[in-house]
Formats: sequence, C-alpha cells, structure tokens
Amino acid sequence: MTPLPRVDIDQPKYDQSTYVGRAKHFLLVTNPLNVLATNTKLEQARQIVLKYRAGKEVPECRSIEDVWKAKYLYDSAFHPETGDKQIIIGRMSAQMPMNMLITGGMMAFYKSTGAVVFWQWMNQTFNAIVNYTNRSGTSPLSNSQLLTSYCLATGGALATALSLNRAVKNMNPLVGRMVPLVAVAAANCINIPCMRMQEIRNGVVLLDEKNAEVGVSQKAACVGISAVIVSRICMALPGMTLTPMLMNALERRGFLAKYPKSNAPIQTLFCGFVLIFATPLGCAFFKQRAAIKVASLETEVRENIEKKRPELDTVWYNKGL
Repeated sequence: MTPLPRVDIDQPKYDQSTYVGRAKHFLLVTNPLNVLATNTKLEQARQIVLKYRAGKEVPECRSIEDVWKAKYLYDSAFHPETGDKQIIIGRMSAQMPMNMLITGGMMAFYKSTGAVVFWQWMNQTFNAIVNYTNRSGTSPLSNSQLLTSYCLATGGALATALSLNRAVKNMNPLVGRMVPLVAVAAANCINIPCMRMQEIRNGVVLLDEKNAEVGVSQKAACVGISAVIVSRICMALPGMTLTPMLMNALERRGFLAKYPKSNAPIQTLFCGFVLIFATPLGCAFFKQRAAIKVASLETEVRENIEKKRPELDTVWYNKGL
C-alpha cells in the first residue's frame, strides 16, 4: 500500500487568504449531514485523525481525501481543544437544521405576543447551548457569564421584537415581517460582547507571521468581536429578508388565504434552503486569523512592539466565530 502524503490536517484544507477558500472550508465545517453520523462513524473518524497526527499508517484511508473527510467529520463533533464529544445541537453541523426550525418559527408566528416570547426565548436558549458547547477549553466561560449573557440577550431580543411589533402595526405587512431580523440583530449585539467580555477586558494575544506572541491588545479584541457580530447578522440576513419577501408575494396572490396551513412549513423549508449557503458564506466574510496594523493599536501596546520588534508593520490575532 502506498504511504499517504503528509499534510498538516490541523490547518484548513483550503486557502484561508481568499473568500472562496474560506467559504469552501466553512461549507464542510457546517455540513448538516454530519449531524446524522453515528457514534461508530465518529469514533472511526477520531481514530483516523489520531493515527494520522501520530504519523502512523491509516489502512482505513486509500487517499489523503479520505483523511480530510475524517478530519472534517471529527471537527464537526469533537471540541478542538479538549477533544470531548459535543452535544448534538451545540455542534456547528447542527446550525442549519436548528436555525431552520427556529427562524421559521420566528418568521411564521411574529404577530402573537406569546409566540414572539416563545421563539425569541427558544433562539437565545439555542445560542446559549452553542456558546456553552463551543466554549474555550483553556479559559472557559463561567456559569455566571453564560447566565448573564443569556438573560441580557433574551431580554434585548424580546424588548426589541415586542416594541417594534407595536410600532409597525399599521404599516406595510412586509415591514412587520422584518421585525424578527431586527430582534436577532439586537440580541447578537448584546450576546456576543457579553460572551467574550474577558477578551474585551484583558485583550487578545497578538502574533507575528511565525505565530510568536508579541503583545496583547484590547482594541484588536473589540475589532474582532465587531467583525463576528457583523458576520452573525449577515448569516441571518438572507433568510430573514428573502423569506418575508416570498411570503408577502404569496399573500398578495391569495395563496396563503387558499392554503393557510402552508404558512409555517413554507417559511421553515425556505429558511433551511437559504441557511445551507448563508451560514458558511457568512462565516467566511472575515479571516479567522485577522490582521491589524501596529500603528492602529493602543499607544502602550504599539510602543512596546515598536521597541522590541521595530520591523513589524502588521500583527495577527484569532478573531473567533
């Protein structure tokens, strides 16, 4: 048997300096079919990854593509730092099916106060589970941080949705259908900074081109978190704007009056279709390894880097997702 070529499987398969490369990477990471993988399949993938990393022979794989398939399946179910198996609904591969159901519910039942409360609560509960499942293994979030973020985000989403519902009552129906998007955006603006408050307070590690630590910056943390907020909103934007436009068109043509029970299923399935592409494309907007000019850093951090590494013009940091 021909030995498999050696590649660094702990780096993404595709070039992360281009948008297309990042989109291809996240398309594999968020593949919803990985949710269906059995425990046996997941364990097989884990063993392949461990053997290949250790430089051992991997008889289960005929080509390096088989190794990559196992690696992406492994990444879809196991924590990258601890190696522990994650709960199913907290995995990246569960983002599309879970968000399909929740977004469909928010879009279909946006008029009733009780329904708004239920679906916004459901959305933030799911977000809390995802945040807990993907928490840092080296500096994990405390239960109090998770609870604070959960309560603030849920409160912000509910306040936004309920107040806007009252404000748009007499406006065009299409405007009313857009209220859930604004509520989700408001919740993201609260939730993500709360979840990453330690980075805002203490800063993120700055690295040179060889990944050597050169400093810590609070400004870089804020820039990275802002990019994540934009990315998350962009993930929700297509489904939560195209769906209202579709339903408004169907309503004008009398389709919903003729088939009233089709409202929720159509919105849920259409949201799911859009999310298959919107989730990876939204994740790919910004590089995971983000760059920032030394000249734009805080005065103390900039002066320290210029003193120790005067040749450095740009430094890098982990933006997060």
